[in-house]
Amino acid sequence: MKTYRDLQAWQKSMTLVTEIYKILKSFPKDEIYGLTSQMKRCAISIPSNMAEGYGRNSTNEYIHFLRIATGSLYELQTQLEISTNLNYLDKDSFDKLYESSREIERMLSSLIRKLSGK
Repeated sequence: MKTYRDLQAWQKSMTLVTEIYKILKSFPKDEIYGLTSQMKRCAISIPSNMAEGYGRNSTNEYIHFLRIATGSLYELQTQLEISTNLNYLDKDSFDKLYESSREIERMLSSLIRKLSGK
């Protein structure tokens, strides 16, 4: 691996950010400073923390940033459920986005385990 851009988890999380931004265009305008804003921040945080951690000169710091990315992913998963409960997001869209997030979650977990030597 030459760069963080080679990581499938990073690539898939970049795709997830794009999908989140697209879907949020259909959310009510009164959510622009609430749920919509929070979901954007969480989605952006996932690949951003992967990239920042990769740029550190320490495996422990890299793991730390991967864990932050995982936390942001969990936040986003929760917000997807809230969006569905509020009928801002239909079941098919939820299922697609949630499964994509779960795949990234598994990749991050595997990478953390590998880097931790566990």
